[in-house]
Amino acid sequence: MAVSAEELGTQDIKKLLIKQAVPASIGILFMSVNILIDTIFVGQWIGSLAIAAVTVVLPITFLISSLGMAIGVGGGSVLSRALGANKKEKALSTFANQIMMTFLLASVFALLGIFFSSEMLLLFGAKGAIMEPAAEFFFPIILSVPFLALCMMGNNIIRAEGKAKFAMFAMIIPAFVNIALDIVFIKIMNLGMFGAALASAISYFMCFLFVLWFFMFKSELKLKASHFKFHFPIIKEITELSFVTFSRQGVVSILAIILNHTLYTYGGEHSIAVYGIISRMLMFALFPILGITQGFLPIAGFNYGAEKYERVKESIQVSIKYAALIAATIFVFILLFATPIVSIFTTDPTVIAETPDALRWVFAASPIIAIQLIGAAYFQAAGKAKKALFLTLSKQGFFLIPLVLILPNFFGIFGVWVAFPIADVASTILTGYFLRKEMKTKLIKTADGLL
Repeated sequence: MAVSAEELGTQDIKKLLIKQAVPASIGILFMSVNILIDTIFVGQWIGSLAIAAVTVVLPITFLISSLGMAIGVGGGSVLSRALGANKKEKALSTFANQIMMTFLLASVFALLGIFFSSEMLLLFGAKGAIMEPAAEFFFPIILSVPFLALCMMGNNIIRAEGKAKFAMFAMIIPAFVNIALDIVFIKIMNLGMFGAALASAISYFMCFLFVLWFFMFKSELKLKASHFKFHFPIIKEITELSFVTFSRQGVVSILAIILNHTLYTYGGEHSIAVYGIISRMLMFALFPILGITQGFLPIAGFNYGAEKYERVKESIQVSIKYAALIAATIFVFILLFATPIVSIFTTDPTVIAETPDALRWVFAASPIIAIQLIGAAYFQAAGKAKKALFLTLSKQGFFLIPLVLILPNFFGIFGVWVAFPIADVASTILTGYFLRKEMKTKLIKTADGLL
């Protein structure tokens, strides 16, 4: 059952988190399964080089489309707090400005991607034999990026309204469409990389149609033409918080560039294919933790806006507890079944031999990542953009990128894989320090505003 905005401030936190996190987790699961099966189809029906090509292209398209995610998450924080403070007009103006910002920015960057495609592909690591399949995959995908950006933005607003089940459907629909079209275009019609890209592009458009239908017929946010004008104080507030998410994706893209070039240097095309499998498993295996984080955001944002700080503190504690338990279970599963998992993706003996140990190392610190994810999400939900930015960038920007640049010089390809758990531990310690300090000094008011 959908949660109304008011219920975000009154229902039991554990029940509320389950209502918000379970649909979010299911949505992420289907999105992850979509990417996972897409990779399996590409690897089994086209080859391991195709996995390497997808690994090069997706960071480019996700960087551009993440403008929508960033505006959705940042604006969602503004919108949740506005609803919590009973400022409906501000919420509506925020939403309208998000739509305009997302469409304009995503379209401009997609056009730049088309005009400078070769340069982008080379920058992101499309070297040697990877370039040809990467270029074939790139063009249909880049044309669909504005629709994907609007989907990402809209999905976060649906969740900010408390309508987690509809947000889940928005992620499930393109997954089914993409998997079905993959079979048609790759297996039956033998369209290769172009077919894989075409299937993804059509699935993004179908997601856009569903999100459009939701806001026209199901949303509490009923926009009028008068709301569609740029409101610069709101744009400034959205941008400050959106910069957190977009900076994170920007750093992830920089990391992808460095990783792809480092992997190619120390292990060739096969090592990029190895990381392609690992990155898909990271998204798939951690879906419940990401779902809890997304479910946590509107709860924390609404209650912070309503100055119900005890509920905010409880939501942090419950979210970390649930996410940590699930992450520990996932780690044990990866530890035991790494080799069978890898064999699903490819028949290439080199990739099958190299991937299991790399997968175990990358997941080694996953039981503690809940603190880092929930901690950074809290500061974003509370509208504290600078701390949110600092903590969000800590893992990839402050720790992982330097480690990937340094460790392979001493340990070769093993240095890349061991960099991941070291970065996880360091960023978790940093986030834990700031979160503990915040909970002891800032979140000390009761619902009545008394110390």
